Amino acid sequence: MALVLAGIGLYGVISYLVGQRTQEFGIRLALGAQRRDILRLVISHGMKLALIGIGLGLFAAYWLTRFLQKMLFGIGATDPMTFSIIALMVVFVAILACIVPARRAMKVDPLKALRYE
Repeated sequence: MALVLAGIGLYGVISYLVGQRTQEFGIRLALGAQRRDILRLVISHGMKLALIGIGLGLFAAYWLTRFLQKMLFGIGATDPMTFSIIALMVVFVAILACIVPARRAMKVDPLKALRYE
């Protein structure tokens, strides 16, 4: 459930940022940027946010597992396999959450974006 909520939250943030930067994307496209450049820009921005969150989350989880160590059976509190699988799942969900707003940013019509606002 937390993974779904994180994906929805990241989607909302990236979607909002794409909406705010519509005019910028239009200018970039009017000046000759390729649509794949816009796609790469939006996805890289979303992944930066996700990687910062993953880093902070892994750091906090590593230190907070000391309190749960007595309740875990069969695995260590800081099992590297568990930490890496969860981090990869979050990266996958972050990529999925960034694709929809990135595709919307790619389809911006430069003329409409320049007239926007």
